[in-house]
Amino acid sequence: MTPPGEVAAVGLALQGETAGGAAPVEPLRVGIVGGGFMARVHAGAARAAGARVVALASSSASSAGRAAGALGVDTAHETVDDLVRDPRVDVVHVCSPNATHAPVALAALAAGKHVICEKPLATSAAEATALVEAAAAGGLVGAVPFVYRYHPMVREARARVAAGEAGRVLSVRGSYLQDWLLDSGDVDWRVDSAAGGPSRAFADIGSHLVDLLEFVIGDRLARLTSTTNRAHDSRGGTRVDTEDEAAVVFETLGGAIGTLFVSQVAPGRKNRLLLDVSGTAESLEFSQEEPETLWVGRRSGARLVPRDASILSPDAARLSTVPAGHPMGYVDAFAAFVRDAHDAVRGGAPEGLPTFADGLRAARVTEAVLDSAAGRTWVDVP
Repeated sequence: MTPPGEVAAVGLALQGETAGGAAPVEPLRVGIVGGGFMARVHAGAARAAGARVVALASSSASSAGRAAGALGVDTAHETVDDLVRDPRVDVVHVCSPNATHAPVALAALAAGKHVICEKPLATSAAEATALVEAAAAGGLVGAVPFVYRYHPMVREARARVAAGEAGRVLSVRGSYLQDWLLDSGDVDWRVDSAAGGPSRAFADIGSHLVDLLEFVIGDRLARLTSTTNRAHDSRGGTRVDTEDEAAVVFETLGGAIGTLFVSQVAPGRKNRLLLDVSGTAESLEFSQEEPETLWVGRRSGARLVPRDASILSPDAARLSTVPAGHPMGYVDAFAAFVRDAHDAVRGGAPEGLPTFADGLRAARVTEAVLDSAAGRTWVDVP
């Protein structure tokens, strides 16, 4: 039996044939750095996009071997340097701990590889700036998986705002809630700032929320004030120096006001990302846990707009890869992001692809949130 990923790859390769019967485009060859959950997600998305996953490296040769075996990858490199120098690899997907993102991505760019790097792109704006500059200098694609952009109903919300259907945006409310670090015994490498960076909850999930907000409304945060909270001072006997929650009040360049709240200690919330936009004509609400609809409210009433390509904006319809009534979700959004990133590697210019510049933007907002919380004051966002 052919693995599902290979079926998708064959289908996409056939789509690459011309009407004249020209040979299909050669699949891109992917190398993955990391062996955890995100490595599995990236491997599946790359295969669904028609790529071949040819190599993997991790924190050690043994862990790389285990991960490569589990993911069906032929080559497990002993070191990350071996992977980025592998001439068979076209695109490096960086799925390792946050503190390693910048050095691994820089090494891959220096080796002439295109890079898809997990968020946060770097643990400081200075490192993220260096990555933006390195990718530009090498003429290489650098992309960050802010994949919630790739839900069709997010694109529909964006199109309605851009077309003026919502009117002038007055306010925005965003939240991203999880509970996987609720108890003091819940320990993960992200809790340690040495591995995860100085921000945890906001850098990890708040970055998604800010990117989604600015993407949908076509505006940027201008200034903000914030506070953070820590549920436990120690986890598993080790002191904790990163936040579990963050609350932000902000103003945008366009004059809208809003709030953001992120938490990794909200009981019962598994991955609840919600964006609520209020304009002078209508309100729009998207919930990642109910991605098949967009709530549209007007003074005269409200309705749920379904994910039906026949009634959606062109960009939303493009991402509706299965008929209405066949649910799409996170895996589909991730696969669509990788397809667009790989299209950019081939010279395309896909609409809405999140690049290293967007990763830098998230780093700058994260630093502003931490600075504001530390100083108990309003901070301008660069």
